[in-house]
Amino acid sequence: MSSLYQITESYDAVLNMLYDEEIDEQTIIDTLEAIEGEFEDKADNYAKLYKSLKYDAEVIKAEIDRLRARLNTNENRAQILKDTLEANMKQIGKTKFKTTLFSFNIQKNGGLQPLRLDVLDVKDLPKAYRIPQDPLPNNERIRELLSTQQVTWAHLEPRGESLRIR
Repeated sequence: MSSLYQITESYDAVLNMLYDEEIDEQTIIDTLEAIEGEFEDKADNYAKLYKSLKYDAEVIKAEIDRLRARLNTNENRAQILKDTLEANMKQIGKTKFKTTLFSFNIQKNGGLQPLRLDVLDVKDLPKAYRIPQDPLPNNERIRELLSTQQVTWAHLEPRGESLRIR
């Protein structure tokens, strides 16, 4: 069986045959039918591989989702255990001790002290304490404008194409 590239080259050869006056029509038709059947078989095989890979990808995605849910559950349960232990240590006033396996200590977190703004709107902060931001295009409004008129500073690109296999 020929490769997809060879079949495509055969189609190009048939196209060239159409312009050759020495080749009769029946030869062209027979060649075209042979290539067409081979191309459709090849397309079926491509589609089978495509479907198989898509199915495998869905199975892998489902497994990733299952493992992600398990990961989240384990992380949440571990945090609950740690929070419960910390709360009980604080309640009984035992913030530092050692066992044969572990050392336990409640301490202040390092790094910068947490900052909380007491204003609801950033505009209420003095300008010296704001970071200026560049304006962003409003793509939705630009699309609306382009649906009614043309402008020199924007245009809509043609939609792309893709093969759909059902």
